[in-house]
Amino acid sequence: MKSTQMLKNFPIYRPLVGLNVQKIQSARLITAIKTPFKYDGKIDLKSFDNHAEKQLKFGVEGFVIGGTTGEGHLLSWDEHIMLISHAKHKFGDRCLIIGNTGSNSTKEAINATEQGFAVGMDAALQINPYYGKTSDKGLLKHFNSVLDIGPSIIYNVPSRTAQDIIPENMFKLAEHPNFIGVKECNNKYRIKTYSENNIFTWSGNDDECHELRHNYGCNGVISVTSNIIPGLFRKMMNEESTDISKKTEKLIKLLFYQPNPIGINTLMMMLGLCEPVFRLPYVELDKNIRNEAIKIIEEIGIDHFLSKDRKIKELKDNEFCYIRY
Repeated sequence: MKSTQMLKNFPIYRPLVGLNVQKIQSARLITAIKTPFKYDGKIDLKSFDNHAEKQLKFGVEGFVIGGTTGEGHLLSWDEHIMLISHAKHKFGDRCLIIGNTGSNSTKEAINATEQGFAVGMDAALQINPYYGKTSDKGLLKHFNSVLDIGPSIIYNVPSRTAQDIIPENMFKLAEHPNFIGVKECNNKYRIKTYSENNIFTWSGNDDECHELRHNYGCNGVISVTSNIIPGLFRKMMNEESTDISKKTEKLIKLLFYQPNPIGINTLMMMLGLCEPVFRLPYVELDKNIRNEAIKIIEEIGIDHFLSKDRKIKELKDNEFCYIRY
């Protein structure tokens, strides 16, 4: 039997994890949550739990575990699946747990997705193959293979994968029964096209999410910035508030001054939400940018930020630690 026929005959597996697809599709604010590290190089579960609790207090409805912000690409798969399992065990009764189990290898993505559902995640986040890009036909076979495993959100971020998932292909993928929706980072008109065709979307661009939510039919946001100002993002998703949107512009611009997650890591360390430990190749923002961050936080108001003791610390260069494993 040819491999293409085997793919067509592959049985669809719907994991029995109490998944409520409608609950996912109704979620306005999902945080791409940071993975904190200890000085010994291990994942800091205590800091993760404290941070997750604060997020839930301010109305965050779900977490993407091990995404770009969570440095999933720097975690071993053992660490990755452990963190999905831990998050589901600790917080799964109060929020959605979405595991970033995509890969540029279909075999690896299938294996990770099977493990993620086995430990209880509610849905997977699936990215298209990157670096070793494939054709449109290969892309569709890749996504249909991982969609066969269980309910998934497709993630389109051409700036990182160097390949756009065009609407024609997304419409084909949307026919799969395990397709939930799209995390889209391309442009507002792409979001509008999907929304008009009854495809659920989440913005992957924090700087556009307010406009997309209220003017282009976007369902909500999978946010980086909500790691530190979840309350303001919750309000922007719930109601039209151009004042808050403008108020956060400089902060969001600073967070993405360097490739994500450099900015959010640095500010979370300055706010005392985690130890100042970077897993290489990530390092802190330069001192002049950190000083600018302090000014921006003071302008917005420290009370709007998650922090330790309502303070922002001016960390020195020698206070940051780098780990290689």
